[in-house]
Amino acid sequence: MKTAYTGWTWMLAGPNTPDEAKIKMFDQSMKEIKYLGYDCAENFAFISDFITPETCKEICKKYDLPLVNVYGHFSTDIEKEIAIAKKQLDWLAAIGGTWFNCQSSVPRPEAPKKSDHTDDDAPVEPEVFDDMVFHKDGVDAMITICNELGKYAAERGLELCFHPHAMTYVFNRESIDYFVANTDPKYVKLCIDTAHTTLAGIDPVELCRTYGKRVGYMHLKDVDPSHDIASDPGRGKMGAFRALGLGTVDFKGVVKALKENGYDGVLCVELDNPEICNFRSAQISRQYIKDVLKL
Repeated sequence: MKTAYTGWTWMLAGPNTPDEAKIKMFDQSMKEIKYLGYDCAENFAFISDFITPETCKEICKKYDLPLVNVYGHFSTDIEKEIAIAKKQLDWLAAIGGTWFNCQSSVPRPEAPKKSDHTDDDAPVEPEVFDDMVFHKDGVDAMITICNELGKYAAERGLELCFHPHAMTYVFNRESIDYFVANTDPKYVKLCIDTAHTTLAGIDPVELCRTYGKRVGYMHLKDVDPSHDIASDPGRGKMGAFRALGLGTVDFKGVVKALKENGYDGVLCVELDNPEICNFRSAQISRQYIKDVLKL
């Protein structure tokens, strides 16, 4: 198996950040990921908006580090999301990439309207999205998008991998099982994330054992079960994420389950909220992979 690290966390730029600055952030991420000994890298698909395929290939060549995966997000606007993703897939094919990760965007339900029978001065609580409830319409939209894009990706030599993710339509076990059962295994693979799986109350080892044949790509991150979401509302559930070895995920078991299913692809480390900085978090995880997983 090969190791990768995701570089999007280097690129938390504002809407007014010049493209030149964003390209420098991308360059820095690739430089540090290579220095730490990872085999390849991934990033968000939004980089295709400001980095040309030629510039991307030059940076990859400079550090001898291939960008093998970009990561897109889908709302339930099916036609809009397919059109956007096709352009991103074309860009990925142009740089010689291999995988396209994707997930549902975080649903943002509108606040309920006040009833005619409600006191105008009374506060109205906004609807709260429950990611542990099965939202069939939302999952069906993801299925439709992925089945079409999976074929489009395959025609370009790429593989589409769907990522179950907290606070989205596909997260809990019921939604994952339904999604897998209704997508074409020839064109739609899974990207199992060890941390999001754990947050959903699913054993990542069991999930990898059950769906190992559908796994096209893997995300590794650890989870600290002592994290108090209430005391850190800004980071919420994902504030529990940690570098590898600093939580409770059984990564040895995950790798074993993947191998039992013949997986020999990429293990990509991702950490949404580095405790210190991107470099240090990536360094901790790379050392864990070397010392514990022997990769």
